Amino acid sequence: PKRIEGKKAMLLLDKQFLKKGQTPTPANMSDKPDMAEIEKFDKSKLKKTETQEKNPLPSKETIEQEKQAGES
Repeated sequence: PKRIEGKKAMLLLDKQFLKKGQTPTPANMSDKPDMAEIEKFDKSKLKKTETQEKNPLPSKETIEQEKQAGES
């Protein structure tokens, strides 16, 4: 059989599901993720990290000061 890829494949897939009265979703497509690996993942092996914002938003006060400086 000829392999169809891209938009044509999606259109054919949609038509197949519409004929059956189903909606194509990731859960009923053939490429379902293997959840077994996720379920046996051990979170306790992860390292603790401190998150730091690289580019924090300015405070309300800073915005007001900049507005007033721009108006002068």
